[in-house]
Amino acid sequence: MTLNEFKAWLKEKMPDNFRENESMQAHTSFRIGGPADLLVLPADVHQLEEVVVKARLENLLLTVIGNGSNLLVKDKGIRGVVVKLGNTIKNIVCQDDKIIAEAGVSLAAVANKAAACSLTGLEFAVGIPGSIGGAIFMNAGAYDGEMSKVVTKVTVLTVDGEIKDLSKEELDFCYRHSSIQDNGAIVISVEMQLAKGNIEEIRAKMADFTNRRTTKQPLDIPNAGSMFRRPPGHYAGTLIEEAGLKGYTVGGAQVSTKHAGFVVNKGNATAADVLQLISDVQKRVYEYAGVHLEPEVRILGE
Repeated sequence: MTLNEFKAWLKEKMPDNFRENESMQAHTSFRIGGPADLLVLPADVHQLEEVVVKARLENLLLTVIGNGSNLLVKDKGIRGVVVKLGNTIKNIVCQDDKIIAEAGVSLAAVANKAAACSLTGLEFAVGIPGSIGGAIFMNAGAYDGEMSKVVTKVTVLTVDGEIKDLSKEELDFCYRHSSIQDNGAIVISVEMQLAKGNIEEIRAKMADFTNRRTTKQPLDIPNAGSMFRRPPGHYAGTLIEEAGLKGYTVGGAQVSTKHAGFVVNKGNATAADVLQLISDVQKRVYEYAGVHLEPEVRILGE
């Protein structure tokens, strides 16, 4: 099946849920990226399963993203089919001391739902941009909390088109990594084990974390979160600042003057600008400290 034939299939199956040659600028927090050949926004898990199974069966290029918050799309865009979960597939329920959330729901919404149910353990997630599916993909964390500490089970769509539950052990969590990165599975929903707490204390902790982020991070300028992984024994932002790179600019991309661990889009940045800036920062920090910085942001496209 060609991409055009797949498009015809989409027109028949879900005419309101896909777009052709869609600029990824509108679908990433960086506001950078060329067009996706076909962008599909499935309305529910059934549509997600249909699209993914069909695309894989027909050997089409397939890329699945959450809400695009930890993503850099290159300037020529993404070939094939891109499935975005962040706009839909976002139900959340409390069950006693557990939260069950679908992949497209934002981490902030999950944290707020937990608080509303007087459940503690997800306060760290309140300010992390991104969807719960993306958070599982990269074991997102902040302020000494991370997904691996609360997740008990993840329901996925496997590469074979099977819906399957994965245990915490099968997810093989470590720093900014889960087995989802390796096995090609797609997160559908996440079960988290929390603890009963005091709602005022939970809200106060969330407010503190939110205030810390607001004062220290460039939340008012398009970015993709922390650009680099934390190197052992160091903080990336500290090394970058010490190497004299705070405010360093390539085209429209800049090392944030507020927090050197972030790269911001000053308004007209291209992916090429960001990639050149990453390369320059890596080189300068290695010369300064002998430390190689690895990007944390997922880089896709041509």
